[in-house]
Amino acid sequence: MYALVTERFTSTVHLLGRDGSKKMVGTVPNTVVPDVDPTKGSGGLLGVAPSPTWNGTTDKDVFFVHTAAEGTRIVKMKFDGKTLSGYTVLVGGIKRGADHNGGKIAFGPDGYLYVATGDAQTGSLAQNRNSLNGKILRITKTGAAAPGNPFGNRVYSLGHRNPQGFAWDTRGRLWASEIGEAKWDELNLIKAGANYGWPLCEGTCGTAGMTNPKFVWKPEDGGVPAQVAIVNNVIYVTTLRGQRLWRLPIDGTGQGIGTAKSYYVNTYARLRALTTVPGTNQLLMGTSDRGTDRDFVLKVTIK
Repeated sequence: MYALVTERFTSTVHLLGRDGSKKMVGTVPNTVVPDVDPTKGSGGLLGVAPSPTWNGTTDKDVFFVHTAAEGTRIVKMKFDGKTLSGYTVLVGGIKRGADHNGGKIAFGPDGYLYVATGDAQTGSLAQNRNSLNGKILRITKTGAAAPGNPFGNRVYSLGHRNPQGFAWDTRGRLWASEIGEAKWDELNLIKAGANYGWPLCEGTCGTAGMTNPKFVWKPEDGGVPAQVAIVNNVIYVTTLRGQRLWRLPIDGTGQGIGTAKSYYVNTYARLRALTTVPGTNQLLMGTSDRGTDRDFVLKVTIK
């Protein structure tokens, strides 16, 4: 088992081995980091997603999200197991801000790429179906709109402020975490064409046409969620300000969340990266913003 790990502020990519070894395999060119406090900014080198059929020979494709001079980009590079090479922009010019840049990228069960984009601190963009900001996008490996998208473009869902992480449950449903403005952070069940409210709504609201979250956090009470992973239909969410890992079981209806519980409270500081280890009941969980060469990756066994 190997894992590719990105570093936001250095634009470097590392390969983690089964034995815990770490090797730098390259950098993502043209990455620009907004000049802000790193604990508040959300630019730089963000998400990574290897092709589902990656083998290092006939399929070397690895996909990244990063902020560049003119905006946020979705790009493709080649990785042969040892070195990153090439650089192709699939989608460029997504508006970026010093914050609210999203950045999660992953292949769904349907084989298409899903990408979270923030509103780049311009809330009105989240409600504009023709803007790529404040959305979850669904695209092909070439960057084109995936077939069957609800608006005929790259947009899959809209009304997002700063979506951070997402994962699919065993029924193929997409769950996503989202950082709110001041009152509420959210866990949403994402459906094609649904509108999640921002900037008209934060948390649960009664505005017609808006889709309410399935779970909310107060930012000061264990919130500011980052990444999402799902094991055995239990959702796990890392948090930044909350400095903990949340366990959120999907209820019997598949539409709601049962009793929430948190772990590692204030143990490892801010927690960001989170993914499942294929074929196991284990998670890889990364710390964030601890300082130069002080972040690390933890392996968590789910019992």
